[in-house]
Amino acid sequence: MTFKKLISILSLSFASFSAFSFQIPASMLSAQSEFAISPARASLAHPETGPLRSRILDQYQKWKGTHYQWGGTTHRGVDCSALMQHLFSDAAHLSLPRTTAEQIQRGVQVAQYRLKAGDLVFFQTGPHRRHVGVYIGDSQFIHASSSQGVTVSALTDDYWQAHFITARRVAGSAA
Repeated sequence: MTFKKLISILSLSFASFSAFSFQIPASMLSAQSEFAISPARASLAHPETGPLRSRILDQYQKWKGTHYQWGGTTHRGVDCSALMQHLFSDAAHLSLPRTTAEQIQRGVQVAQYRLKAGDLVFFQTGPHRRHVGVYIGDSQFIHASSSQGVTVSALTDDYWQAHFITARRVAGSAA
């Protein structure tokens, strides 16, 4: 059979096949099947729903609403960089430096359109003042806001877009 004839037969087969619906056999859906996807594999395929994001969100629940205090490091008051230290220490067993000036030097730079859950996002909020948060996916990030305390904000908000300076990936993709 010639190559062209084989291609023609396959094309006709696929064209007629698409008109029919079919069901996947139950044996292919079982947990032992090579086609089954483990939760670990699924989290690697979809990093926005991966384990690091879940652990960061769990830690956020413990800090949510804590009021902002410049230089603060506890649940009585915390600043943005101390919050990142706590979140990454507890969620990823990763030690971050204390200040935004030091944290912005960690990891590798990431373009805004390539952000993944767990990336640090940095903003210039004053002439000599920087702010940091952690991206959690869906254009949102967790941070210690001076007006709202520990909260989630939209990276797409005009204020944050105007003040965005960089993002850094400090945790590995398998974290």
